[in-house]
Amino acid sequence: MAFKLRTIIAGSLALLTAATVLPSLANALDDKQKEEIGAFIKEYLVANPEILLEAQKSLKLKQEQAQLEQAKAAIDDNSDAIFQSVHDVTLGNPKGDVTVVEFYDYNCGYCKRALADMDALLEKDKNVRFVLKELPILGPDSLAAHKVSAAFRLVAPEKYGDFHRALLTGEDRATEETAIAVAGRLGVAEANLRAKMVDPATDESVKEAYTLANTLGITGTPSYVIGKEAVFGAVGAEELETKVTNMRSCGSTIC
Repeated sequence: MAFKLRTIIAGSLALLTAATVLPSLANALDDKQKEEIGAFIKEYLVANPEILLEAQKSLKLKQEQAQLEQAKAAIDDNSDAIFQSVHDVTLGNPKGDVTVVEFYDYNCGYCKRALADMDALLEKDKNVRFVLKELPILGPDSLAAHKVSAAFRLVAPEKYGDFHRALLTGEDRATEETAIAVAGRLGVAEANLRAKMVDPATDESVKEAYTLANTLGITGTPSYVIGKEAVFGAVGAEELETKVTNMRSCGSTIC
């Protein structure tokens, strides 16, 4: 009986994760048989722990694929809001043949490092359109800085690239105060900013960004949208460049 059970379970482990039990098998066994199988499974997994790592890896890949599929459907359904929103600022070539959309937070350390990736791409490729979507998810300071940022876009959109780089690379945490200070150094008066900070448009932009992030399955910054793909995390300039090149080559980020 023990040898037969070991043969059955060994074959079944290739099809089961550690947390899965076939209902039909469980219902067909009595308590003693279940106890014996349970003891064997424990013994087998202790002796072969790499199975758990394989199951964990398989689960992670499955979850990532599901996340990508969710994002692809969301991109199809929200294309205009993602790529052509009136609330966004575009850097690079406004008529570029490939668009890269970045969701960011001014207090995100990875976003600070990813700024160099954006600039490297824009410097090397003069036909890329880079869309900035502010996603203040790192607390009240980020949201307060966003209010200033959104007002700055309304007051001086032509200077937004300089404002964006200055605030994102600042040594201090981005807050309402530090954002207003950056704006002041760029020649935009605090009174003008505060007049626009109460404009409903400054709220609409962040509401739209939150809604899109939720729909796309974005849980952190930076995140990107290129073509039909959502790209999660600071993947680096080389990876962004490869995806842009692939878009031109085959119409997809992966050829």
